[in-house]
Amino acid sequence: MTFFPDFIDSLGLTSPWTYVGLFLAASMLMMWRLEAMLDHGLEGTALGTIVMPYCSGLGNLIFVYLIVAHNGPVREVMTNCLVNNVTNLTLLLGLPALLWGLAVVPDRTATGGRGGGDTAPRINRLSLLLTLTAVLFFTGAVWVLGRDGRLDRRDGIMLTGLFLFWQCFQVFDVLKHNVRQQRSFGWLFYFDTLVVLASAYVVYVSIDWLVAWLSHQHGGFVSATHLGWLSGWLMVLPNALLAFYWGWKRRADIVYSSQVGDGHICIPLCLGLCAMFTPVPMAGFVQMSLLLLCGAAILHAFFLLVYGGMPRWAGWLFTGAYALFLYEGLLA
Repeated sequence: MTFFPDFIDSLGLTSPWTYVGLFLAASMLMMWRLEAMLDHGLEGTALGTIVMPYCSGLGNLIFVYLIVAHNGPVREVMTNCLVNNVTNLTLLLGLPALLWGLAVVPDRTATGGRGGGDTAPRINRLSLLLTLTAVLFFTGAVWVLGRDGRLDRRDGIMLTGLFLFWQCFQVFDVLKHNVRQQRSFGWLFYFDTLVVLASAYVVYVSIDWLVAWLSHQHGGFVSATHLGWLSGWLMVLPNALLAFYWGWKRRADIVYSSQVGDGHICIPLCLGLCAMFTPVPMAGFVQMSLLLLCGAAILHAFFLLVYGGMPRWAGWLFTGAYALFLYEGLLA
């Protein structure tokens, strides 16, 4: 399993920027093949809700494994997950909204007040509302289970079980949709899956090296002191690529579902898996961050119901909320 990093070392390219580049390249390869899956049996919302979250959230899962396997600072797992989810629900939805707007359902004024003749956008909106409801449920579950100051093994089993139940529901919903549309997964779907798995290996190698390097840095902001923040920002970069790419292509349904669905990988799955092996403390700015996540989910649901998506002016609101998160977490 070390042949790839050994090969990089033999080329004399051992530097943080090399592995950051590899991480981004592998993530972009995933994004390219995931787009192809739209033609191989997955609808836009299904792609964003089921497949993309595992790929964009793969780094967070690997981070949990590395921290647990090497007895690292468990508090950084909580920070990593909060940075990931808050960035997804505020900054990475707010900025695309500012640039292009996020209209999941067509403007009613442009369709004679009927909200569009195609039912697909409205079905996507219902799916997104369900996913946002899950965000509220999962975030609330973490808050309730962590009221004693930590998430223990029993809490971890509960959170992981909730996630697995949710994924079973999503998978059966997609299969039901494909039966109704008389669609099936072609062989190219499975080929793309193999490409994604190969990219996942490169992502693992990159994160493993970067976490080990960062853990040995002392002094300054780029150091082990801010491991959770720096790893969270690194691992949210694929989400940013997805958000801006699909926002540019005017696929607001995938922008929404990829960002919201990715949050389920961190809360509850990453926290649940970590807590199953070692207690996760609920200290610092955790409570404020959980409240911010709940508030963001409620506002997104409101905009979807009233406007059919996020208007451009609302992007400033979510960008400002992210600035508040940074202040409370790093400066307060």
